[in-house]
Amino acid sequence: MAAKLWRFFRYRSGAAHIGADCGTVDFTDGTPRQLIRLAGKFHIAVGLVDARLLIVKRHEMERNEGDLDVYRDRRLEIIEKAAAKACAQPILDSGLWFHQDIRDNFYYASYLYAAAADAAVPLSIDRALAKETALKVLAEVLTLQDRDPQSATYGHWPLNLGLSPREARPHVLPVELMGSLMVYFYRTYYLSLPEWVRAAFRAAFEHIYRSPFYKVPLEHYGHHEAKYTAAKLIFGQLYKDRALTDDGRRSLRLTLERIRQHGMSEYGSLPWFWHWVQAFTCAWELADDSEIKSELGSMLDYLWNERARYYLKGAWAGARARSLPHDLPRDRNVLFDYVQFGDFSLPDAMPRTEYAGFLFYEAPAAARDTALNRAEPVEVARSCAKTIGSVERKLHQYVYITERFASGGMWERVKEFDNEQHRWDVTFPLADSESVNHLYFFRPGEGWAEGDPRHESEGSEVLFHRNTILSLFLNEEKEGASYGDIIGVLPKGSWLKTETALFGEVGGTYIAVFMMKKFLLEEKADHMLVTSEGTVNGVVVETIDRRDAGRLGLATLEQLARAFNSRMPQWNEDGSPAIVEYLTLNDDNLRLSIMEPGLPKAFINGKAVDFTKYGVR
Repeated sequence: MAAKLWRFFRYRSGAAHIGADCGTVDFTDGTPRQLIRLAGKFHIAVGLVDARLLIVKRHEMERNEGDLDVYRDRRLEIIEKAAAKACAQPILDSGLWFHQDIRDNFYYASYLYAAAADAAVPLSIDRALAKETALKVLAEVLTLQDRDPQSATYGHWPLNLGLSPREARPHVLPVELMGSLMVYFYRTYYLSLPEWVRAAFRAAFEHIYRSPFYKVPLEHYGHHEAKYTAAKLIFGQLYKDRALTDDGRRSLRLTLERIRQHGMSEYGSLPWFWHWVQAFTCAWELADDSEIKSELGSMLDYLWNERARYYLKGAWAGARARSLPHDLPRDRNVLFDYVQFGDFSLPDAMPRTEYAGFLFYEAPAAARDTALNRAEPVEVARSCAKTIGSVERKLHQYVYITERFASGGMWERVKEFDNEQHRWDVTFPLADSESVNHLYFFRPGEGWAEGDPRHESEGSEVLFHRNTILSLFLNEEKEGASYGDIIGVLPKGSWLKTETALFGEVGGTYIAVFMMKKFLLEEKADHMLVTSEGTVNGVVVETIDRRDAGRLGLATLEQLARAFNSRMPQWNEDGSPAIVEYLTLNDDNLRLSIMEPGLPKAFINGKAVDFTKYGVR
């Protein structure tokens, strides 16, 4: 049906018409409601050229309509939940809902307006009142932009608004993504926005366009530059600036070439990864030029293949360059995964909505198959380049992914931004409970605070082999804070404790955890907390699907514990170097030590780990 609509020779309603080329709609006297309803029904996006001329573009008509309906329904769920939160949120004296982060006001006002504009979305308040509230909040956000061309922060907005938002200092972060998303909102809802709101948006766009913040050369190929690249394409098109558009296109090509050849240095960094996805999806949704749109599609294909590689039912398996509290020890920043894959329940809490309910690009079929078909275990062994100071290092990540768990991480310790590297874990699919879904151990370091199980210290080594992880900890921190205990975070489940071991069952999976030293186990609201003292310490974690354990005659935790009694790790904790040796249930002999730099540390069945097999692709 959508293709038939696209082939309409001419549509007339009042003073508006679609031209013979079916490419433009000229509104001289009002809004053709019938056309707008058809456009929404058949996935036709409406995009602004100026205040009087709109371009109607087909939105990937070749895609299966049924699949698109599923994706659209999931986005509508997000819109409904976000709008409900906005309805329940009191407006502060400032005219805003939130002062901690200005972007949340823009996001929730967008969702409230979208819900009010769609009769299919339930609302707890009158739709006219909802629209009015949303527009007032949007207008207040727009007024906080720095509009002084002589200012060093020209075109920017404040981030944290403090007690008095109109006195808050501008910050470099909000406009990077929010500025582009404003163009998307404006183009999507242009026809229903009152002229005073349109004018306010146009003024904001003019200041963004003239601001120099995004007109910078590529250097780090990270999330900031990804958003700058998208902004060049979006504002270059909006203002018919060929030079800016060409610059954006060059940046897009160079960025894609870089990550294809060297991998993503921001590995597994969830807040940043989703900014890559949103920036380029926004540019793709708005692109008029078919060639640029195709190149943006190639970038998005790469990103979704990258996401799928480490996907396990709403969870991100493996190492992360950065994790915020809503990413670890439970995956909560999951809205884009929910829309794309939909194999877990939409959570009640949505700590980072951003534009997950609006933007959409369908992942390649191969990526979706990788993410959703985990019947056969796979080993992911990949490398990426990372510039640290002025030195470029090659990092190596290994993850063993099955239907019920994933096990692995990064071989190298790196002091990432805010010391937030999450080096390794056992990952479990998201469940409807509030339990954490990551199991890991670390010695706290710089930035750590009690109750926040992130920020590890230096002086540790790891070994990854299929479903088993070995880790040794040596307290040799030379810079920054270091803490004596090692900390373990375990999901809720059934756990048996011995003097130096734990045996657990989580979601149809058995886990054996062996400790070098004695430990304490404490139950928290959403996890089990392990603490263990010792300048030298270590842990071995072997995970096995309960179905595989059953084939070995291990049907209960007690049987599992008895089977592992003859396979306890051998620790050399007093000598130098510290060593652990372990024989897995599959009879693989693993040996890990903390030795001098440059010497082999990890051996699997007598052979040093071969990193030459780790590739970028």
